[in-house]
Amino acid sequence: MLAVPDGVDAAGDKRARLEEILRSLGRVAIAYSGGVDSTYLLAAAADALGPDNVLAVTVASELTPMREVTQAQEMACRLGVKHQLLSLRALTVPGIAANPPDRCYFCKREVLQRIAAAASAQGFAHLVHGANQDDQGDYRPGARAAVELGARAPLEEAGLTKAEIRELSRQRGLPTWNQPSQACLASRVPYDTPLTVETLQRIQAAEQYVRERLGVQALRVRDHFPVARIEVPPGDWAALLVEDARTALVAEFCRLGYRYVALDLAGLHSGSMNALIKER
Repeated sequence: MLAVPDGVDAAGDKRARLEEILRSLGRVAIAYSGGVDSTYLLAAAADALGPDNVLAVTVASELTPMREVTQAQEMACRLGVKHQLLSLRALTVPGIAANPPDRCYFCKREVLQRIAAAASAQGFAHLVHGANQDDQGDYRPGARAAVELGARAPLEEAGLTKAEIRELSRQRGLPTWNQPSQACLASRVPYDTPLTVETLQRIQAAEQYVRERLGVQALRVRDHFPVARIEVPPGDWAALLVEDARTALVAEFCRLGYRYVALDLAGLHSGSMNALIKER
C-alpha cells in the first residue's frame, strides 16, 4: 500500500486550473493506460466535460502487461466513459525492438499516432496524455513525441505533482490513488539489448508470480539474462526471503529460464535503467 505523504496539499487551485484547461478543449481523447495519472485525468475530464465528451483509448502491445489492459477497461467502464482498445505490434518497429536509449520516443510516437487517428475518426480533435509535473525531472524521450504530435498534458500544465494526483484521486474515490507506478515491460531490459517476445513474456510471468504468490504489488524484475534482478521496497524483502518462499521463487524463475536470481539491496527504484543514460 502506498500512502500520501503527510502535509500534501489538496491542490484545490491546481485542480481548478485543470478543469479550466479541460473545459477549453471541449471534447478530448485520452491516451489511457489505467495508471494513477491517466485515471485521474480521465475522471477529471469526465467530471468537467461529461462522459459523452471523453474517449479513453488504450494501445496494447507486446510491451503491455495484460493486467494493466484489463484494469484500464474496468476503470473506463466504472467512470462511464467510452473505451477503445487498439493493438500495436511494437517489435515490428525498429526503433522500439532495438531498445535504444530513446526507445520511448519511437514507442510514444507510434501509440499517439494510432490514438489520434482513432480519435479523429470519432470527432475528437484534442488528444491528451497523463504526464505530470514530476515527469520533467526524469529522462523521458517520449515527451518529445507528444509535443511533435500536438498532444497536451493537462496535469503537467496545471502543475500537478504525483503526490497531489494521488491525494486528489483519493478524494475522488478512485481505487488507483495508492496503486504502484506502472511502466512498460521494456523498461526492465537494459538499453541496447534487443527486445524479444520471449524476453517480455518471461518478465511478465516472473512479476506475475511475485504478485500473486507472494503478495508483493510494487516491484520490477530487471532482466539481465540469465540474471533476474528483483527490485521491491525494503519493507517487502521479508516476503521474498522466508525460506519456503525464497526456494519456491528461485525454482519458478529458473523454470522461466533464469539461471541466477538476485534481490537488489537498493530497493525499488522506478526508472533505474535510466541511471546509465544520465551517467553518459
